[in-house]
Amino acid sequence: MTNGRPTHVADYLSAAAAARPDHPALVVGANRISWADVNRAADACAGGLRARGVAAGDRVGLFLGNRPEFVIAYFGALRAGAVVVPVNPALTAPEVGQIAEHVGLALMVVDRSTAERAEQAAPDVPRVLAAAGAREGSFDALLASGVGVDVPAAAGGESLAVVIYTSGTGGDAKGAMLTHRALIANMEQVADAQIAVVDPDDVVMVLLPLTHVYGLAGTLGAVVRAAATAVLVDGVDLVRALPLVPQYGITNVPGAPALWAAWAASSDAVDMLDGLRIAFSGSAALPPEVQHRVHTLTGWYVHEGYGLTEAAPGVSSTVVSGHAKPGSVGQPFAGIDVRLVDDDGADIDPADGDPGEIWIKGDNLFSGYWPDGSGGPDADGWYATGDVAFADEEGDLHIVDRRKDVVIVSGFNVYPHEVETVLLQHPGVRDAAAIGVPDERTGEAVKAFVVLGDQALTIEALQAHAAERLARFKRPKVIEVVDDLPHSLTGKVARGRLQRERVGEDES
Repeated sequence: MTNGRPTHVADYLSAAAAARPDHPALVVGANRISWADVNRAADACAGGLRARGVAAGDRVGLFLGNRPEFVIAYFGALRAGAVVVPVNPALTAPEVGQIAEHVGLALMVVDRSTAERAEQAAPDVPRVLAAAGAREGSFDALLASGVGVDVPAAAGGESLAVVIYTSGTGGDAKGAMLTHRALIANMEQVADAQIAVVDPDDVVMVLLPLTHVYGLAGTLGAVVRAAATAVLVDGVDLVRALPLVPQYGITNVPGAPALWAAWAASSDAVDMLDGLRIAFSGSAALPPEVQHRVHTLTGWYVHEGYGLTEAAPGVSSTVVSGHAKPGSVGQPFAGIDVRLVDDDGADIDPADGDPGEIWIKGDNLFSGYWPDGSGGPDADGWYATGDVAFADEEGDLHIVDRRKDVVIVSGFNVYPHEVETVLLQHPGVRDAAAIGVPDERTGEAVKAFVVLGDQALTIEALQAHAAERLARFKRPKVIEVVDDLPHSLTGKVARGRLQRERVGEDES
């Protein structure tokens, strides 16, 4: 502890077990696991990992879904002094192999859905199977072997805790290095908001993947700090997850826009969401029509926030000011400085309302990318996020788009998100994405891809819809109808993949 604050992430688990030993920590189906039991299991896991030869600083991959073994292995590996590497269960064997080789995994914890891909990806990396039974190689056997093993206290502070890959679904793998200091700083920054992100009496739905920073640090971290209860949900369709809210008495739902879009379209949402204390959306902009539909059904707005892996992850939220504001991601958490910077590197006066790239500074920032720390904050501690936003008259941030995704048409900036929002306002469009493509006359032009909900909708009708709402230079020059669009783990349209796959096909 330093100034009353933990210096090691697993200290929060120790504190939860001491304060509320019998309180349900994890709920999976009919099973309830107390904080004391999670704490004991994490100790045994640390001992088991040491007995398996995992040393301080070794990288342990967690290639499995939202289940108790993930939580136990996360804290157990940290207590063993290891570095946790969450691996998206949706990745293919070659993608997993790229990460395993890049970070040098010493061991992987897998489940039945990922075991075969793990073996294909990294046959020389030892695996522990998260499945019932005490046979050799199982998670139960790992815990049994670790009971009573003396594990030296692991360093916290500036020592590395987690490497989270922000790529791996195409392109070079890029692992953001998060220290104990960074993770703890953000847990405390978020906890200082005007509205409690997680209250000790909350029952929190953990539907977000624990392999994603939003699920791991942003959600699980807040649950452990508050010693609340996490209901782990894995492999459940978004619509089918809605009845779980009243079934488990869930009071708190962090989610992505895809979740709220699915629930807002359900006729059961009014009754199902009646018991919620608070709800969040992050990872991408929540479409205004979804936000207003939820408000019409429930009388409350979903709180939105902004974050990124490199910030561990929270940067701003509407819980800071204490009220949700549709379209806004709120104000920065205490301890995080934010600047808006123009293309020339000069600060933009927020009062002007002009968009600029978000630069951030704070103790929650990462230490660069694995393995050499490249790409981290500059010498003064500032990190250029690549995201573009403007501040309104109340100082609340509004995300415009990714700087790298901006399309420059005849010298004018076009933000794909604005085009997508307009297309999604048409009731016949179910999903949309916009990207830039080369154009001989204007340098670049906007190309849109749409997934139709109404097959009778014509391209001409969509073009007319866009023409009524967008300046000429912003309108899609081409609109292509597709069966589906690529999405990230949290439901964000993967424009980079779309650019490579669709435009690459067109040019080949």
